[in-house]
Amino acid sequence: MTNEWAEFKAYTDQPTYTAVRKTDTTYLGRFTFDMITDFSGFGRILTIIARGYLFHDKDGAALAGNPYDRIDVARKALCAWCSVPDKKKSSEPPVDFRELSADYPELVDANGNGWYYRHIKSVIRFVKANPDKVSKSAYKKCADFPTGFTAQWKKKVRQLQVPIFALNTKGAWTLRFDDIIADALEAGVLRMEDYPLSETVSKQIEATDTKGVPKEVVAELIRYYLANKSDDTDWVVLPVANFDAYYGNNNLSKKWLAKIPNALIVKENSHGICRFKVVLTN
Repeated sequence: MTNEWAEFKAYTDQPTYTAVRKTDTTYLGRFTFDMITDFSGFGRILTIIARGYLFHDKDGAALAGNPYDRIDVARKALCAWCSVPDKKKSSEPPVDFRELSADYPELVDANGNGWYYRHIKSVIRFVKANPDKVSKSAYKKCADFPTGFTAQWKKKVRQLQVPIFALNTKGAWTLRFDDIIADALEAGVLRMEDYPLSETVSKQIEATDTKGVPKEVVAELIRYYLANKSDDTDWVVLPVANFDAYYGNNNLSKKWLAKIPNALIVKENSHGICRFKVVLTN
């Protein structure tokens, strides 16, 4: 999770649809079924994508010049990634961005299938074609999944385009492209390496009873905290849904997070937001 360039590539490269055992969720990529059905974690996903196009070339090298001059590039990239084929060409805001396929072939094809829409359809096809390689739960979810998905995603894509100061907008999903790009500009270039822990911190983790939570999971959370902590607060927002996707299951949110002792990490939940702080001596 601290290597943000690897995360960007996971959201923009061609996924690998494979599984070697029923518990293997490689075919989902950096998503879980919960994220797909309730759209959780998309704030981070879209911000990572925007940062990639604002600050980096296709090989990851930092771009020269003012990133504010590339806001339109990033916005078009977000539109392309979110694109859904739509026969109603006059729908407003639009959801079909096939006209961007020449400039963003990695994100949308000539038929308007955006990266995310293609990915979900490919996941469903893979699961249905390989019932012996996926869990019964995954197979059932994909069997029931297609109903209404396209309509729901179109609704989300339209909501993403609502201007910040628009009147009488529905607040069911207040995430907007404008907010995403603003957050991306503030966050800056993508981190391209893992954050190393000091020997002192590593020893404290090893010496602490983590109540059955894998030590490496605790270490990864602490690396994320140290890499993202700002100078004006001791708290860092924890993108729980994205961490679940990183591990390929819901163990962090459903099992591990509550067990991690306060001697290592203090958690706080409010209004659906989880934030945490590390109390170790660096």
